[in-house]
Amino acid sequence: MITTIVLVRADPQHIPDTARAIAGIDGVQEVYSVSGEWDLVVIVKVPEYQDIAAVVTEKFPAVKGIERTQTLTAFRAYSRNDLEQAWDIGVS
Repeated sequence: MITTIVLVRADPQHIPDTARAIAGIDGVQEVYSVSGEWDLVVIVKVPEYQDIAAVVTEKFPAVKGIERTQTLTAFRAYSRNDLEQAWDIGVS
């Protein structure tokens, strides 16, 4: 699966509705309301790279309240579990 993180700036009056609408889009795994420069962080997981374009450039613009987005496609994921498993099998 391809993981993409989309940062969303939304109309403050519509943040809850915007988040719910985004959460209903196929490929969207999670939507977080956050503090700071961005209002929402969206985790998108799709099987193919071209599916990112379908979600972000075709589905997102139809959502009321989105003012701006920034899309970050992940190359690799690092987690504590990954590191612990690597040590368990002798990787150094």
